[in-house]
Amino acid sequence: VVTAFNQKFPGTKDVDWDKEKNGEWEAEFEQGDVEMSANFSADGAWLETETEISVNALPQAARDYLAANFKSKKVKEVSKIVTPDGKTTYEAEVKGRGDLMFDADGKYLEAGKK
Repeated sequence: VVTAFNQKFPGTKDVDWDKEKNGEWEAEFEQGDVEMSANFSADGAWLETETEISVNALPQAARDYLAANFKSKKVKEVSKIVTPDGKTTYEAEVKGRGDLMFDADGKYLEAGKK
């Protein structure tokens, strides 16, 4: 897993590793000033990379959805998630509501599903 991480993110230092309940390994790290995490299977296969972004970096449809449905709630953290097949999703953590998922175009998906 560490070898696969170092190939995918060469030169990255100060990596925090956690083993998740599903058996995946998650590496948390920074590239520049950007917080990131990457998940790998136990055999070292890269599964996804999550990059923290600003709310303004969400697709417009996702921003519209949040404004219409959660205008009184604080959006705590927003991430862009990319998988090996090139699929992009977005995750917005809304206070008191949890994680909301959006597709690459900003269409709302199920809460907490990737």
